[in-house]
Amino acid sequence: MGPRPLSFVLLLVSYAVASNSSVTIPTTSASAVSSSTPVASSTSSTGATSSISSANISTSGVATSVSITSLMTSYLATETGPLTSPISHYSFSPFPTPTLAPDPPIFPATDPLDPPPVSADPVVVPDFAPAWAAAYTKAMSMISNFTIQQKVNITTGVGWDNGLCVGNTPAVGDFPGLCLQDSPLGVRDTDFVTSFPAGITTASTWNRALMRARGLAMGQEHRMKGVNVALGPMMNMGRIAQGGRNWEGFGADPFLSGEAAYETILGLQAGGVQATAKHYINNEQEWKRTQESSNVDDRTQHEIYAHPFMRSVMAGVSSVMCSYNLVNDTYACNNNKTLNDIMKREFGFQGFIQSDWAATMDTLGAVAGLDLTMPGDITLGSGTTYFGQNLTDFVLNDTISIQRLDDMATRIIAAWYFLHQDEGYPNATVSSFDLYNPLNQEVNAQSDHYLIVREIGAAGTVLLKNEGALPLCKPKNIVLVGSDAAPPTSGPNEYTDQGGDPSGILAMGWGSGTDNFTYLVSPYEAIQARARVDQTSVFWDFDDWDLAAAGNSVIGMEAAIVFVNSDSGEGYITVDGNAGDRQNLSAWHQGDQLILAVAAQNNNTIVVTNSVGPLIIEPWVDHPNVTAIVWANLGGNEAGNAIADILYGAWNPSGKLPYTIAKSPADYPAQLVTGGTAADILSINYTEGLFIDYRWFDAQNITPCYEFGFGLSYTTFEYSNLAITKIYPADYAQTYLVQNWEDGGATPIAEGSTTALWLHMPAYKITFDVTNTGALYGGEVPQLYIHHSPSAGEPPSVLKGFTNVVVSPGQTTSASITLSRYDLSIWDVVRQGWAKPEGTMTFSIGASSRDFRLNGTIPT
Repeated sequence: MGPRPLSFVLLLVSYAVASNSSVTIPTTSASAVSSSTPVASSTSSTGATSSISSANISTSGVATSVSITSLMTSYLATETGPLTSPISHYSFSPFPTPTLAPDPPIFPATDPLDPPPVSADPVVVPDFAPAWAAAYTKAMSMISNFTIQQKVNITTGVGWDNGLCVGNTPAVGDFPGLCLQDSPLGVRDTDFVTSFPAGITTASTWNRALMRARGLAMGQEHRMKGVNVALGPMMNMGRIAQGGRNWEGFGADPFLSGEAAYETILGLQAGGVQATAKHYINNEQEWKRTQESSNVDDRTQHEIYAHPFMRSVMAGVSSVMCSYNLVNDTYACNNNKTLNDIMKREFGFQGFIQSDWAATMDTLGAVAGLDLTMPGDITLGSGTTYFGQNLTDFVLNDTISIQRLDDMATRIIAAWYFLHQDEGYPNATVSSFDLYNPLNQEVNAQSDHYLIVREIGAAGTVLLKNEGALPLCKPKNIVLVGSDAAPPTSGPNEYTDQGGDPSGILAMGWGSGTDNFTYLVSPYEAIQARARVDQTSVFWDFDDWDLAAAGNSVIGMEAAIVFVNSDSGEGYITVDGNAGDRQNLSAWHQGDQLILAVAAQNNNTIVVTNSVGPLIIEPWVDHPNVTAIVWANLGGNEAGNAIADILYGAWNPSGKLPYTIAKSPADYPAQLVTGGTAADILSINYTEGLFIDYRWFDAQNITPCYEFGFGLSYTTFEYSNLAITKIYPADYAQTYLVQNWEDGGATPIAEGSTTALWLHMPAYKITFDVTNTGALYGGEVPQLYIHHSPSAGEPPSVLKGFTNVVVSPGQTTSASITLSRYDLSIWDVVRQGWAKPEGTMTFSIGASSRDFRLNGTIPT
């Protein structure tokens, strides 16, 4: 039998791994690969430049393991090592592009520069297919006369520290190459840019308009700096409370993360820059991230971890970044199932898949769906590459088909056309590897984005406790306690990539997900400014370690405000023994003891936390003298001003938790896996399945300290007048699929099956009223949770909608939440599609995952 088209082969593989049982794939040694691949420069005679060369592929390609001496927890190692593809002949048939005609107003043809207006209850499904089709036509025309070497150069980065940006591709013909640049909260490694609130803060707003506004502002700044591809947003799930990069993402629920990713990408690309959905997929911890296999069952993968990436595709995302880790024993950047079958076939993704930096594991990653290797070299600065001449040779000897190479180059260039970057796009004015290069100061991209930063910082602050202490009203005197209230002692950028023990206000975590502060407002400065207006006496003690002095400093004060924090980041930096992931869930700098020392001496102790994620606050949460808890997350440039806005009531708190705060670390369903030798590949088994975060607490009847979705206001709200209406679809081409779903059928196995219009168009509209029963103007975030019948095997409550309302005292406003068929579906591992589960579905609307105010039933 001759070789089958790759898309057909992968379809068979998708059935084989539907339940994630092991698939036996012959492995090939590195020497077998390199025996047919001579060492040669990847620079072609066309004038396209690359400073890295191909080398014998004699290593695993994984980064050097970090030290394990400080963490020796029990662990599991995989038995077989990574699965790899055999050397063979791989033919290729391109995945077809979507052909469904636009159908406004629900399914309008959409250009990424002009997305649908943001809505608190979105009902529009933008159709990017016409824009992609036009971009593909241009890209195919451009490469039609390119040589194999030119096409390969399009797919191969020029190598670490060989360009202005953190990632660069060479100019080839009329294609100028790409500048790829971090980060998910701003433009990294340059000057005169904004440091936006982190993803976790943005998620805490539960506000689509603010998510979109932040994305747009970041997109504008990337474009002004000449960045083609922004390396964000990050949307890995907060499965592990200690996860080092949780703060870059959007929390512990797939629906909330998906909506935040969707709006962020629409905003970024409306600003003109290509967005990147990362890190695909199951990269939920930093420890041994290049040597761990995340073992995830098929249903959990689809319903939890792939969902934000699916929503990214629906937002028209240009690029997806595959992650460092293995997925079910196959490296993510070499994984047929996740790259080709789920992302490109099932989601209908039209853009390009790039590797995380040095996450390409072999040349045959191209067969599995990898389109672009970043930054180009096998390990950073090695000067060798798995693509380059190796890819050229594999195409010349027909191991990889020329059609697949054409597809890779077409996807990369099409994304450039898709964002109209061929139309007078600015040149790069960043210098990532020479921060003192005057080029970094050539363009000031900040505009008035500080306004957005301050608003999101306040809207993303969650009020957890308030016994009449807040808002402050012209207090006679106050004292600020704790270093987190202060400006950093050596300026806002005292550590490279923020990778050090914070000496002042914590406004972002550490790692590649950061940028350089142009300025940073601390609570000390913001509160001083307000105190001047109120004529309040302000005292402070920023020493975290002298508990006796801290306690004495608060005696007789009208209010004592204690500031504590907890930091984490990317695993290439270790801070105080925290190798990216947090070692524990306690506040840093003996924060618990500091709070208790203050509360012992002052009966109006207000706690403000700046944290990358959950903390265990049981030692002091119920202390009678702790009268308020303000969960301020990571606020960016304007962190101090945002906190002051909350403390003084300039912003009525409306934020909600994007994760659960537990009473004990053991209450969480998944724990950090540590240990391992330098050679081990850790097994990280996602045995909790669908029961992540609050779903686990609900199913196990565990009482949290504060539940997912919780957040207080300075006013109160009542809900009433619930109604649900079934929306009957107009007569259009896919009506038969709607009927099939209603009859219990699953989505067909086809290109774009998960992102199909009929699955996501409005199916039910739920309306209700919200009344402000308090004395202050304020905003509320009503949340909708679906309750499936027990036979569906779902958690007790699953978030499937939220909206935002702002209401004046004594007034009532109407609100709505629209559900799609996708929202009501579960993944059928046997039929490999989305299906309506049997049994009665009910729903609740309320103020958190455990505070339901209205209840109803989904009509049949």
